[in-house]
Amino acid sequence: MNRVYDDERLAGAYERGNEMPEASLRAWVELIASYVPRPSPAIVEIGAGTGMFSAAMARWIGGSSVLAVDASEPMLAEARRHHPHPAVRYMSGAAENVPAPSDAFDVAFLSRVIHHLPDRPRAARELARILRPGGVVIIRTTFRERLDAVVYDYWPQLRSADERRFPGEAELLADFATAGFAVREVASFAQPVTASLRDYHSRLIHRPQSKFASLTPEQFHEGLQRLAAAARAEPVEQQVPVIERYDVAVFCRR
Repeated sequence: MNRVYDDERLAGAYERGNEMPEASLRAWVELIASYVPRPSPAIVEIGAGTGMFSAAMARWIGGSSVLAVDASEPMLAEARRHHPHPAVRYMSGAAENVPAPSDAFDVAFLSRVIHHLPDRPRAARELARILRPGGVVIIRTTFRERLDAVVYDYWPQLRSADERRFPGEAELLADFATAGFAVREVASFAQPVTASLRDYHSRLIHRPQSKFASLTPEQFHEGLQRLAAAARAEPVEQQVPVIERYDVAVFCRR
């Protein structure tokens, strides 16, 4: 996984800059829960970051237990600080080598992490190992063919970088088919991430996502200025939530 996440500054900024309105987070957890194969599931989140989704799944998926795995110790420190929960264990580990026995989980969840994995086929085989028969993998990502994030409006250089980093839909489906998974569904899901462009600008000031590391300081500042100008132009009485859309790929272990 990209070692940029070992940066303590990024870990702190990530927690502040990637939070989600509770209604949006709950909507995502309800979507995840709709794929859960049985009550009181054992869940593993790979690339759990600062723990927002792990804690939310433990809160809102009844009877669940969650193993939250991340390769970054600074991210795990932020997770333990901000999102402790009695049903969540935070543990260091990688997608290709999950610190868990075989047939241990009903659900594996990966949010905005699949493009960081250096060996997706190996990670898919590892997920097949740790999931029980009938278990599901839920991947929250954006496929290369559908890069449409608001952030590209202000930092257009990021689109070409993400075209190189993100997998295409066919590639990802092939990786998991080879590992013994059947495709259950490929869907699209969108939720508000901030109440306005002003709020969106405030969250991006501290470069809270790894993709910003590909920009020079000048490029980042220019994009931030474009975003600030758009935020100032938005009438206070007509503020519109900023929506982020993701592709959701769901696989079932045969």
